[in-house]
Amino acid sequence: MKTKTVFYCTQCGNETPKWAGRCPACGAWNTIVEQAERKTNGGKTRLHSISSVKASPITELESNDEIRFQTGMGELDRVLGGGAVKGSLVLVGGAPGIGKSTLMLQICKHLGQQFKVLYVSGEESAYQLKLRARRLQAESESLYVLSETNLGTVLECVHEEKPDVLIVDSIQTLYNEELDSPAGGVGQVKDCTMKLMQLAKGEDVTVFVIGHVNKEGSIAGPKVLEHMVDCVLYFEGDQHMTYRILRAAKNRFGATNEIGVFEMMDSGLREVENPSEMLLSGRPEDAPGTCVTCVMEGARPVLAEVQALVAPASASNPRRTSNGFDYNRAAMLLAVLEKRGGLKVSQCDAYLNIIGGLTLDEPAADLAAVVAIASSYLDKAVPSKMAAMGEVGLSGEVRSISHLEQRLSEVQRLGFTQCVIPEHRARELKPLANLRLHPVKNIQQALRLLVNGIPE
Repeated sequence: MKTKTVFYCTQCGNETPKWAGRCPACGAWNTIVEQAERKTNGGKTRLHSISSVKASPITELESNDEIRFQTGMGELDRVLGGGAVKGSLVLVGGAPGIGKSTLMLQICKHLGQQFKVLYVSGEESAYQLKLRARRLQAESESLYVLSETNLGTVLECVHEEKPDVLIVDSIQTLYNEELDSPAGGVGQVKDCTMKLMQLAKGEDVTVFVIGHVNKEGSIAGPKVLEHMVDCVLYFEGDQHMTYRILRAAKNRFGATNEIGVFEMMDSGLREVENPSEMLLSGRPEDAPGTCVTCVMEGARPVLAEVQALVAPASASNPRRTSNGFDYNRAAMLLAVLEKRGGLKVSQCDAYLNIIGGLTLDEPAADLAAVVAIASSYLDKAVPSKMAAMGEVGLSGEVRSISHLEQRLSEVQRLGFTQCVIPEHRARELKPLANLRLHPVKNIQQALRLLVNGIPE
C-alpha cells in the first residue's frame, strides 16, 4: 500500500495536501517539504475526548515567587534573565563543536547540588559522557545519564526517575517511532519538541534542548521550533578562536539580545566577566584604521573595536568586505563619507572588521566605523584613549543614541579619557571624571577632530 504524504511548511508549520512554491498560510517561498502522513487508531481520525478540565480565574491560581534557580554559571544566568525558570523549555543552538554540550555538562555540577538532573545524549554513549564529565569535573551523584534516541524510551525514563532538570543532546537525534519519517526530519523535530514542551509544562521539569544550526545559521528543522520553546539561545564564535558568545534570541522571561561571554579552554568553558576588557586586549597603539565604540548587548554595555582598511583599488571594481558589521550599512557609510565628508573612497578597496567575533547590529557603531575608515584613508591614527558613538544619517548628521549615560560610564570605567558623541542632549549629561566629551553635529566635525589632532 502506497504511503500517503502531506506537505509541511518549515516556516510556520502549516500542512497542505499538495506542494506549492509559496506557503498559503505565512507566504514564505520554497519552504514546503514532503513528509509521511501520521496515522492514529488504525488510520482513522480520532476526535479529541471531552475533558473535565476547567478554566480558573487568574486571581485564584497559586504562584511561587521563587520560580528561578541559578545554573552555577553567571554568564548563562545573565542571558536567561537571572537564572533558569522552573518548567521552561530552553533551546540552545550552535554549530557542531562550538561548545554546546560542554556548556550543558558544566552546569550539571552545580545543578546536582540541589536538583536531580537527567542528561540524555543521542550522540554519545554513557561511557563517553562519563569521560567528558570527569574532564570537566561535572560528576555528581545526582547526575543521571542516558544514551538513547527513542523519544518513548526517554519519556519512560523521565517518568521513572522524576528529574528536576532534563537535558536533551540533541533534538535532531530524537525520533518518535509513531512517525514514519527519519530522525532530524521536519515532522520528527516538531513532534519531539511538542512532547518535551508538554513534559516541561505538565510536570514542572526544566528542559534544556540542544539543537544544531544549518549553514544559514538558523536552527536545523522547522522554523516553528523556535516559536514553541520559551527561550532560544545561540552559542556563537569562530572554532579557530577561543572566545564564545551566548546570545538570547528569544526569552519569554527576560530581555532579548542579552549576551554572555566565555573562553574555551582545555578544562572547559571559562566565564569572561569583563567582555569589554577582553575584546580590547591586544589593541594596537597609534595604528591608523581603528576606533573603539560602545554598544548595548541587552542591558550590558560592551566596548568593541572597529577596524578599517582602505587601500587603492587594484581592479576597476573596488572590493567591499565587512565582517561583524552589516554589509549594506557599511556601503552606506562609505557613500556618506564620499558625498558629505569629501573623502574619495569610491575608488578604494574597503575592509571593515569587528574584533573578537562580535556582531554589531545597532546604529550606535556608525560614527566609530566612519572614524575608523577616515583614519585608514588619511593614514592618521585615532588617539588610543578615545572612543566614538553615534548614528550617522544620509546627510552626514550624527544622531542621538539610547542609554548614552550608561555607555559613557563603561567608557570611563575602561580608562578612556575622550569620547566623541552626538551633540543632541550632550548638555544634559552629568560631567564624568577624567572623561572629556566632544559633541559633534555631523561627520565633518568628527573628521575635523581627527585631522587637527586631539591631545590625549
